Amino acid sequence: MSAEREAAYRDGLQQALARGWEILRLGGSALDTVEATVCALEDNPIFNAGRGAVFTHEERHEMDAAIMSGENMRAGAVAAVGGLKNPITLAR
Repeated sequence: MSAEREAAYRDGLQQALARGWEILRLGGSALDTVEATVCALEDNPIFNAGRGAVFTHEERHEMDAAIMSGENMRAGAVAAVGGLKNPITLAR
């Protein structure tokens, strides 16, 4: 991996962490924090998630996402979805 590519990954991770940390800092829930952090990864085309997801053999995006609340043990998930920006939000 080139130094430039590594820097781009690190920058994307820092942005996602900063988004999540801000929600926690303002008193947001863990579930809100996780969703926002994953959305930041899905919105960044460098990651194999959301916009950056690898295409299928049929040249389509098929994405999966899952989220769970430890507070009430409720969970949500989606599989092989396409045509949306943030699968994590649909899973929630």
